[in-house]
Amino acid sequence: MAKLFRLTDYRRNNRRVSFSQQELRQLLNVYSRRVVTGEWRDYAIDHQPGMAVFSIFRHTRDAPLFKVAKVAGRGDRNDEYVVVSGVQKLVSGSSIGEVLRVFERRALELVR
Repeated sequence: MAKLFRLTDYRRNNRRVSFSQQELRQLLNVYSRRVVTGEWRDYAIDHQPGMAVFSIFRHTRDAPLFKVAKVAGRGDRNDEYVVVSGVQKLVSGSSIGEVLRVFERRALELVR
C-alpha cells in the first residue's frame, strides 16, 4: 500500500536553496580577483536538496579546490555558509561575507 504524506511537510523539509543576487555578486568578486592572478579558472553552481554550492576549480577537469555552500537552516534557524577544501571544513558562519574572508588570507594562495 502506498504511504501518504502531506505535501507541505515535504516542501518544508526539502526547501530549495539558492544564492541571492547580492551573494552571487560577492562570490564573483572574490572569484574574479583570483582569475586575474591566474589561480582559478572555472566555477560551477550546483543545487542539491537543502543546499546551494559554488565550486571553484583550478582546471575544468580537476576536482574543485574550494566549495562555498549555503545550507538551509532547520526550523527557525537562518541559513549557514560553509567553505570547504577537499574534505576539510575551513570556515562556517551566518553570512557570506564572513566566510569569504577566508580567501583574503595569504595562506590560501596557490603554490606555484
